[in-house]
Order: sequence, then C-alpha cells, then structure tokens
Amino acid sequence: MYYVYLLATRKQGTLYLGITNDLVRRTYQHKEKLLPGFTSRYDIRRLVWFEVYDDPINAIAREKEIKKWRRAWKVALIEKGNPDWRDLYPEISI
Repeated sequence: MYYVYLLATRKQGTLYLGITNDLVRRTYQHKEKLLPGFTSRYDIRRLVWFEVYDDPINAIAREKEIKKWRRAWKVALIEKGNPDWRDLYPEISI
C-alpha cells in the first residue's frame, strides 16, 4: 500500500504533502522530529488527510497533481473528510 498524505500545524495552518509506503512510521517520524527538514523546522505534526493506493505509480501521480493545487483546494480536500482538522494519527496507529 502507498499513501499520499497531508500534515498541518493546526486548522488553517502550514501544510505539508508527502508520500510513503508506511503511513504510521512516517507520521511518527514527523511527530517526533526524527528527520531534519520542513516538517521539523515548522513543527508540522498533525495528520489531517490521506489517500491509499495499491501501487507507487498512481500514488506519485496523485502527489504531483495535488502539489500543483492552490492552497484553497487542499484546504477543501481536508475539510471534506476532516472538517475539524483533527489528528488522524491515533486512529491509524492502533
């Protein structure tokens, strides 16, 4: 499985878009600031949206598509399934 995901600092905060084959591990790395980079620098830890794909080709294509989007479209995507911008990590890490 492959995942395209969005992290946020808070509701309407800074966004980060990524792709991974292990969403639990990757989100944990962001939350604990285990890897240097954008999410560590800006304290982006809240998993607010993700989609699942069977193969990396489709996941990469979707990530590239969303990266081109305007911020408002990304916000709408998040709020469609997660209007309160709650952290989804506790739900997937069980």
